[in-house]
Amino acid sequence: MIRSIALAAILGALVAGLAAYTIGHPGWRSTIAPWLGKSVHPTETATAREDWPICTMTVVASDADWAQLDPDFAAGKKALVAEDWNAAITALKLAALRDPRNADIQNYIGYGYRRLRQLGPAMGHYQQALALNPRHRSAHEHLGEAYLVQGEPAKAEQHLSALENICLIPCEEYDDLKRAIAAYKKLVTH
Repeated sequence: MIRSIALAAILGALVAGLAAYTIGHPGWRSTIAPWLGKSVHPTETATAREDWPICTMTVVASDADWAQLDPDFAAGKKALVAEDWNAAITALKLAALRDPRNADIQNYIGYGYRRLRQLGPAMGHYQQALALNPRHRSAHEHLGEAYLVQGEPAKAEQHLSALENICLIPCEEYDDLKRAIAAYKKLVTH
């Protein structure tokens, strides 16, 4: 009985800590702001890719342990922070050769391609990240945003639904994709 109470108290403290951590971080990275008032006709949506947000990966600077273990992973992350997308992709692909089961690396490669506006390879790497880890929140968010760029909101909403099931407490990826879908719908209806 005492063990059950102690376990419940520890679990409660953990959930409270995670909730405080999540609430303390800004949900939306303000990438949508520049085009909220813009009007796009539904037939233009698939071709107006430059109008769509690309989230900033604020967590790229973290994961210091990975950076110490693999110099190519570290170089790829530094290149992402410096917005040198080609260098990031090159370095991260080398890291992926040594660690082909790492969903984070695949997600980062996809992000680099998406920043270069190469949606085909980006989506392929996001899908590979999800094949390796079906609960990868960032890959779900990024793939959903990529579907919006392609004018496929229904597929984006599938990833939003997946995030809703994955995130037991509010998570930034869910909030970001939900806002992107809402902004997409607003643009399409104006």
